[in-house]
Amino acid sequence: MTGSWVEHVMWWHVYPLGFVGAPVRPERSAGAMRATAAGPAQPEAVEHRLGRLEAWLDHIVGLGLNGLALGPVFAATSHGYDTVDHFRIDSRLGDDADFDRLVAAAHERGIRVLLDGVFNHVGRAHPAFAAVEEKGPDAATAELFRIDWAGWRPGDPVRAEVFEGHDQLVALDHSSPAVADLVARVMTYWLDLGADGWRLDAAYAVPPAFWAEVLPRVREAHPDAWFTGEVIHGDALDIVARSGLDSLTQYELWQGIWHGIADANLFETKHAIERGNELLESFVPTTFVGNHDVTRIASAIPDARHLPHALALLFTLAGTPMVYAGDEYGLRAVKEERLGGDDAVRPEFPATPPEPDELPAALPGAGPDSRELLALHGELIALRRRHPWLHSARSDVLHVANTALVVRTATGSGTVVTALNLGDDPVELPIADATTLLAGTATLEGPHATLPAHAWAVLGA
Repeated sequence: MTGSWVEHVMWWHVYPLGFVGAPVRPERSAGAMRATAAGPAQPEAVEHRLGRLEAWLDHIVGLGLNGLALGPVFAATSHGYDTVDHFRIDSRLGDDADFDRLVAAAHERGIRVLLDGVFNHVGRAHPAFAAVEEKGPDAATAELFRIDWAGWRPGDPVRAEVFEGHDQLVALDHSSPAVADLVARVMTYWLDLGADGWRLDAAYAVPPAFWAEVLPRVREAHPDAWFTGEVIHGDALDIVARSGLDSLTQYELWQGIWHGIADANLFETKHAIERGNELLESFVPTTFVGNHDVTRIASAIPDARHLPHALALLFTLAGTPMVYAGDEYGLRAVKEERLGGDDAVRPEFPATPPEPDELPAALPGAGPDSRELLALHGELIALRRRHPWLHSARSDVLHVANTALVVRTATGSGTVVTALNLGDDPVELPIADATTLLAGTATLEGPHATLPAHAWAVLGA
């Protein structure tokens, strides 16, 4: 059974290739990968960049976080989600020794490490697929892939299924025992080396029965490991019930928070919060307001006065929160649907964390509110640390209007009330039995509180 440590973990999510300034497209890389059927693709040189993350571990602790969620770190040809060797650290980041040092340094500080498992597909340059292209259905690795062999002749292109139209991402055949064996071995291997859990990329594209086959095998050796699946759409309750996953990414809450605030339609936020209560009947979701695949929260919410409102919700609603690296500084960046459209939201970071008085100049994309947002993250994370029961507590919406929202999150252990005002005028809001201002700005008067224009508050009973 998953360890109780999950109830107290909060992650700092990093996209390593971008963070350390590694080239992410083959034409930019001096270490471009070359795959053949004879064996794994080999780099021309190893660049020891992964160590740059060690300099940021104390920043994680300083924020009050205790988890490092790494994006792809395994050998790949471009953005990291086109794996060519699951058992080797990407040469653009370093080698096994670099990984071992990072994990050891994290654990010394009480920081858990989460790995990104890309098990729905592999890169077209993976040697297992290179063998299929060379030998056809006679290749020993042919059973790993979903391929249409009808009418195929030697020399013809191999008609393999790909992930969401991306020709370079060849889909694995999750009905094949060989794929289950491979994934179980990979997950166990890196957990043996010190990882604490896995984020399962594109889990929504993988049959739940596959995870139900693989996860018990991995848990035999690592019963405390935590597994969260990236699920953008689909029936979350059904997926968890049939897969055995511990958690799923709560994209509904992400959408409800930023969209509800940006459009001054907090009814959408209310719906997402109530949907979260349904999920809690089966699992505690993985929550976030930013990640490596979406527009930065500071750009998604154009009125900077309302960024704290999003953070107040993230840290007072149930879930296992993730902070995407740079959001604590209010980095601005927009994701675009084009080649390289993710680059802006996956930037290179300085070799060491900037001092507060160096902000915002030390971080490209940081706004004038970077110091205030950094302090606010620390304040709200500390608030959540003081109320650990928030991890799985249900929430009731006490009041909602287009520009005002009051949410009470409570268990037998306590009560926290979060109130938001997006409007241009002060507003009086019901606060139930809350009596203490924990964060933000409000004047409490009995069962009501008055919030100034564009203010927010977190209250305690």
